[in-house]
Amino acid sequence: MALYIDADACPVKVEAERVATRHGVKMFVVSNGGLRPSQNPLVEMVFVPDGPDLADMWIAERAEPGDVVVTGDIPLAAKCVEAGAEVLKHNGERLTRANIGNVLATRDLMSDLRAADPFRQGGGRAFSKADRSRFLDALERAIRAAKTAG
Repeated sequence: MALYIDADACPVKVEAERVATRHGVKMFVVSNGGLRPSQNPLVEMVFVPDGPDLADMWIAERAEPGDVVVTGDIPLAAKCVEAGAEVLKHNGERLTRANIGNVLATRDLMSDLRAADPFRQGGGRAFSKADRSRFLDALERAIRAAKTAG
């Protein structure tokens, strides 16, 4: 089992490392650079070349049943769900075979709405302490479940 972090713009890297360390799980932090390396022997920093979706492709090629992937990238999440990995968003929301289709459709709809109205910009709500807490709880449960299943 491994924990994969889509690290570009990930607000929960430190929390994920704490949980992975507590459980003795290998963690891959994947980005195209700009991150401070961890001294933790369980954490492997993976720097991919700068390019569209290269970090996503690296994770998608390796994720398999028993792994946990943390990402806010919905297309990457869909690939990892299809591969059988457990997928969590940064706010702790689980992405599963049952809900990934709706999440992808909503993402596409919102993208189309933004493209149709150039004044409709801005992101969602700010990342909160409650989001961080939900993430920690969801990651703890996901790793425990993966360890007992494997």
